[in-house]
Amino acid sequence: MRLEVWMDNAFMGWLAHDIHANQYAFEYSSDWLNRTDAFALCPSLPLIPIAHSAEAHSRAVRTFFENLLPEGQALDDVSILCAVSKTSVLGLLAVIGGESAGALRIVPPDQAQPAVSSLRPVPWEELSERIQKRREQAFSIWDKKVRLSIAGYQDKLAVHETAPGEWALADGPALASTHILKPDPLNPQLAGLTSNEFYCMRLAQAAGLAVAPVTLWHIPEPVLLIERFDRLRLHTGAIQRQPVIDGCQALGLAVAAKYERPHGDGRDVREYRAGASLPKLFEVLKCSARPALERLALLRWVIFQVLISNTDAHAKNLSFKTGPGGLSLAPAYDLVCAHPYADLNLADTYAMAIGDAFDPAALCAYEWANFAKQADIPVRLLQHELTRLIKQTAQARQHIGAIAVNEGAEARVVHAISEHIGKQCKQLSNMVQGIAEMWAYV
Repeated sequence: MRLEVWMDNAFMGWLAHDIHANQYAFEYSSDWLNRTDAFALCPSLPLIPIAHSAEAHSRAVRTFFENLLPEGQALDDVSILCAVSKTSVLGLLAVIGGESAGALRIVPPDQAQPAVSSLRPVPWEELSERIQKRREQAFSIWDKKVRLSIAGYQDKLAVHETAPGEWALADGPALASTHILKPDPLNPQLAGLTSNEFYCMRLAQAAGLAVAPVTLWHIPEPVLLIERFDRLRLHTGAIQRQPVIDGCQALGLAVAAKYERPHGDGRDVREYRAGASLPKLFEVLKCSARPALERLALLRWVIFQVLISNTDAHAKNLSFKTGPGGLSLAPAYDLVCAHPYADLNLADTYAMAIGDAFDPAALCAYEWANFAKQADIPVRLLQHELTRLIKQTAQARQHIGAIAVNEGAEARVVHAISEHIGKQCKQLSNMVQGIAEMWAYV
């Protein structure tokens, strides 16, 4: 099986799978290689092939493209509707790859340039009904078509915003989705997650992080609307897709390795740390055109995740813009405080360790110093950024909370998170001075 891979409207190459040998291959087109602004899909698939075995190339190809697929129930829904095995990467991409993350469009050869592009309006009444009926009707399926091509577990819908509060489903290469709609999860114990994320995203912005713009709508169910940072609206009104990869793709790791401990926190497997890690992410940014600035942005992302207790900040909740200048950190997204769900049967350890601390209770000045050494970060810079972000977050949390509630967030949820973040700021502040002292011991 063979599919065409397009970078927005530029033909990039071919993706192939030999089902008998179970070998995957990707080949850049001569047109793409001859461009002065050509760049690689990711570090593990360079423009000039490196000398390695067909098996190693096959693994790298499968790993990259499998990371484009949704996870969990959304993947099950796509598989069932299209009668395609969940293990058939190309089969699934042939169905949903036309509107992927970043600028990629992955399509069968005869579908590269369909004649018609269209927008299918999504009225509030219909969206509300579909949110209510998610247990009976997959949220990713609309008009018997798969409308989700974004990795992740949560229910979400890629839409094209035609006007504030007016959304449509986009079809065809001439049109693209501009926003992601996320309702609250079906699990009633996770109610208010949209308010949680809305507040944390706005707080991150106030603290100086680059974040995807978000608004909260009630239709009447709450839906979080996230502006896609991999889309650019041109002055003509056209939407240009922007190249982006996630942390797993940047590191050449499979979806299953998005956590540093890919096999979990159990006693017998917790020492196995072959998954994505913060030192690996800081290392990959050394090849950026602006390594100091990009690594600083990543450091701020790490600190803020700890401040809000986002223990599920794994490698697929982090993205990089790609291009001729290499990787640069994309705006933050999926920022959620896990504290309100502490009583649920959910993992309460960091997705990627700070130093060797996976348990938030084990985080201390020594582990921050350990983290700085592992990630090759000057200890004074770490102390400076911790102090600055703690101060800005502490000062902004109540004001931003009041604004979030005024814009539709649940007061109960925002207040609980704000109080917890206030405590986090005090705890982290007490660690800062000791980091330099601990540097000599790591």
